[in-house]
Amino acid sequence: MSLAHLISQYGVLAVFLGAAFEGETAVFLGGVFAHRHFLSFPEAATAAALGSFACDQAWFFAGRYANRLSIVQRLLKTDAARKVNDLLEAHPTGFILAFRFIYGMRTVSPIAIGLTSVPALRFVVLNFVAAVVWALLITAIGYLFGNAVEALFGRLKLHLHLLIALAIAAVLVGALAYFVHSRMRRPTAGN
Repeated sequence: MSLAHLISQYGVLAVFLGAAFEGETAVFLGGVFAHRHFLSFPEAATAAALGSFACDQAWFFAGRYANRLSIVQRLLKTDAARKVNDLLEAHPTGFILAFRFIYGMRTVSPIAIGLTSVPALRFVVLNFVAAVVWALLITAIGYLFGNAVEALFGRLKLHLHLLIALAIAAVLVGALAYFVHSRMRRPTAGN
C-alpha cells in the first residue's frame, strides 16, 4: 500500500486527530494534501475545524466538570494558566476567539475558561467560530505552501514534498516558539 493511497484513505481522519491533539502542523499538512489532490480543500479544512473544536470542547468540560482530575490540576498550576486567567479577565470574548492562535496556550485555555462563569453556550459558539477561522487559515497556508514548493522545485515525489513541508514547518514553528518564549521571559517595565 503506497503513501498516497494511505493519505487518500485516512487523510481526513489524520487531519481531524492531528488538529485535536497536535495542532497546526497536522492542519498545515492537510493543506498540502489538498494541494496534492489527496483530499479536497473543504474536507481538510472541515476535518481540522471539527477536530480542534471537539478537543477544545472536551477540555472546556473537563475544566467545568472534572476539575479535580490530576491532569487538570497539573495544567492549572502552569505559568500559561496564570497568563490565561489574566487575558481572560481583561478580554473574555477576544481571548476565547484568539487562544488557539497563541503559542503555548491552546490546551490550558479551554480548561481555565471552563473554570470561569463563561456560559457553556457562549463558549460553544465562540469556540466554533474560532475553530473554523483557524482551520481555514492554517489549511490555506498549507495549500499555498504546496503551490510554492511546486513552483520552486517542480512536481516532487510525495515523500520529498512532505519532507520539505515538515522541515520548513518545523523551522517556522521553532522560530515562533523561540520568539514567544523570549518575549515572555523579557522583564516588563517597572519590574
